[in-house]
Amino acid sequence: MRILVVEDDKDVASFVVKGLREAGHVVEQTPNGRDGLFMAASESFDAIVLDRMLPGGVDGLRLLETLRAQDNHTPVLFLSAMAQVDDRVRGLKAGGDDYMTKPFAFAELLARVEALTRRGKTDTPTTRLVTADLEMDLLSRTVKRAGQKIDLQPREFRLLEFLMRHAGQVVTRTMLLEGVWDYHFDPQTNVIDVHVSRLRQKVDKPFPIALIHTVRNAGYMLRVEEA
Repeated sequence: MRILVVEDDKDVASFVVKGLREAGHVVEQTPNGRDGLFMAASESFDAIVLDRMLPGGVDGLRLLETLRAQDNHTPVLFLSAMAQVDDRVRGLKAGGDDYMTKPFAFAELLARVEALTRRGKTDTPTTRLVTADLEMDLLSRTVKRAGQKIDLQPREFRLLEFLMRHAGQVVTRTMLLEGVWDYHFDPQTNVIDVHVSRLRQKVDKPFPIALIHTVRNAGYMLRVEEA
């Protein structure tokens, strides 16, 4: 799983990140509420461990309320020293899926995070992705645009699927390396650029409107260009 930890206490953050990574998860961490909101809104995570009191002008409640207003339903576990009943209730009413108080046992935190992600996976699986006139059938492994079939190699199909699942969001190189190539390191090659270029030749070049866009100094985005 890919987990975001938003925690400003260095010792707590280090402890949680180390434990989650040892459990086999990919972890990103930030001590800042504003940066945490940007990361949670622009990248894809399976779960978020979120502190209530954060620097950066955005506390945990505001961060979560903003995500939910954006229709982002990533499971969120509050991890906070604010332990009163009213504090816990406010966290859950803001859209939190679970609430743990400090001090805590890491084994319990890990079990709760994994339980939240299992709960989210009980939904009916998606079998069809659509962006504008681009359609992908995940069962038949076929792609069409404007009714025309597009033949893709397996890696191209996986790359396009990842972009379509994150349509309207910035997809970073790190996200693509992990989600499409299963790399948890940067191989220092242009493999992403080469495959995106090939995908554009098939998905965009034959059609009047481009869907795959480069976001300078950030990554790529699949979206319909506004007039």
